[in-house]
Amino acid sequence: MTTQDGSEQGVGEKRTAVIGAGVMGETLLSGLIRAGRAPGSLVVVEKRAERAAELADKYGVRVVDDVAQAAAADTVLLVVKPQDMADVLTELGPTLRPGQLLVSLAAGITTGFVEARVPDGVAVVRVMPNTPALVDQGMAAISPGTHCDEGHLAEAEELMASVGRVVQVPEKQQDAVTAISGSGPAYVFFVVESMIEAGVHLGLPRTIAHELVIQTLLGSATMLRETGEHPAVLREQVTSPGGTTAAALRELEVHRVRAAFLAALEAARDRSRELGS
Repeated sequence: MTTQDGSEQGVGEKRTAVIGAGVMGETLLSGLIRAGRAPGSLVVVEKRAERAAELADKYGVRVVDDVAQAAAADTVLLVVKPQDMADVLTELGPTLRPGQLLVSLAAGITTGFVEARVPDGVAVVRVMPNTPALVDQGMAAISPGTHCDEGHLAEAEELMASVGRVVQVPEKQQDAVTAISGSGPAYVFFVVESMIEAGVHLGLPRTIAHELVIQTLLGSATMLRETGEHPAVLREQVTSPGGTTAAALRELEVHRVRAAFLAALEAARDRSRELGS
């Protein structure tokens, strides 16, 4: 079937709208197309004319500047900043209808917050994604709102699976998810940055230190995934009594790195709660 703008939409294919064309919004858009969604079944809401033209040219999708036009879709993805959510819902809410699926990717925003601003019967799913979705290695956690059924959850899971893995959690755990995987890539990048700088300090060329650290990280993550072993078991396999690794780990314990991670993740969790209040 050909839509009004001339693009193709599969017969019976669900229509999906993406509100917010920032990094994560574009990531989801491109992931959905790679996963087989017809560009004609997708619409993007973007108010900046130059950005709208760029997206339309790159992906062949319809791009509009009016949030209300997203209401014609079966599923609406809200990929906006938490502080912008109330304003977007003020525009969008009156145009929605019971049975539609509204998927929110805004950190800290509860399903209750969204449901209070849309008509009764709109199905809301809360999602916490992360940035490795940019390379199809994302980790997303989804939680249903009051009016969600299994079909709505399956649709939300399919959408997020286009850019990585998906788990379902009770909404009360979403702030912890935000602290672990939502913000998690930054912790990993921080550790990698620190290891590279240490390598340079120890006399290695920066390019060599970079390659050593990145491949070590990738290899270690692959071992965790493929072996299924507890990380403590794999750590012990590397740690010979009285050896170099044991000396390094002793320093990490002296500097209370475990405790620092716990404090950092608690701070991220608490900030997520604040965003939703």
